[in-house]
Amino acid sequence: MHPAVISVVCKPDYVLSVVFDNDECGVLDMSPYLDFGVFKKLLEPGAFETAHVSFGTIAWKSGADLAPEFVYEKCLKANMKKT
Repeated sequence: MHPAVISVVCKPDYVLSVVFDNDECGVLDMSPYLDFGVFKKLLEPGAFETAHVSFGTIAWKSGADLAPEFVYEKCLKANMKKT
């Protein structure tokens, strides 16, 4: 089982700062995925910034969401404890 997302903050250039429930944190660059399916909607003004934690992963008001294992595996883990 993968750690759950407990915090997400939107950064410039479609980057997310993520904190997991195991105290790991990292950065997820979403820009490579925004040309596909429901993720295209995140390119609309203000849409990406609606990212929030939902059921241990990341979701958006547009209905797009990410599998928790995708978030954990793709995140560039900073290997530092949250503060």
